Amino acid sequence: MITSVLSWVWVASGVLLMLLVLLHSPKGGGMGGISASGSSSFTSTSSAEATLDRITWTCLAIFLTLAVILSAGWLT
Repeated sequence: MITSVLSWVWVASGVLLMLLVLLHSPKGGGMGGISASGSSSFTSTSSAEATLDRITWTCLAIFLTLAVILSAGWLT
């Protein structure tokens, strides 16, 4: 029962993690940075983006922790 619930939480955190990563603004690196203006790549992070970063890292920690717990079989 608990493994089933944690599996669903793991899947939901994975989907949420993908959506959160897609919400991030590009930082101007790679091929996409060639067409970006130089001044926009040196701006500081806004509070909304900092909050998005914190939520993304938290979701990543939940996802990785559940991946280790579920794959190790500690709950069976």
